[in-house]
Amino acid sequence: MERTSRTAICPGSFDPLTLGHVDIIRRAARQFDRVIVAVLHNTGKAPLFTVPERLEFISATFADDPGVEADAFSGLLVAYARRRGATAIVRGIRAVSDFEYEFQMALMNRRLAPEVETVFLTPAEEYSYVSSRLIKEITALSGDVSGLVPEAVAGRLVEKFASSSESIETG
Repeated sequence: MERTSRTAICPGSFDPLTLGHVDIIRRAARQFDRVIVAVLHNTGKAPLFTVPERLEFISATFADDPGVEADAFSGLLVAYARRRGATAIVRGIRAVSDFEYEFQMALMNRRLAPEVETVFLTPAEEYSYVSSRLIKEITALSGDVSGLVPEAVAGRLVEKFASSSESIETG
């Protein structure tokens, strides 16, 4: 019996990509033949990094893993999953508070696309408290986020906040 390729979508804003995200994506890549890290175009939010910048971070971080690819999408996640031939959506769960929202989304996605399963993964313990929001807050306050984000992301975060603080000080 021939096995078909199994594709999973890891959706998110990834603004910025953290080592918690990397951990979940790498573990998903062990379970699926192909993992598409899908950056959501969200016009309702003002992101720190552009979609192309975030795609660049993902591509650079997973350059050594041919089973992981970066892409961007807008609209319904399940419609995107169908277009890409995905059978699963992988979501990271850090805490019970994440679960309530993610569970509701998983049930709605199942209603809209019963053939696409949602899989929840918990991060490694050392990343269970890491979020993109906290990373941005720490960097904005000149804190050190090395060891919490990929190296390329850490450098770009410092650059972003240095340039924005310069424009605030001179503005």
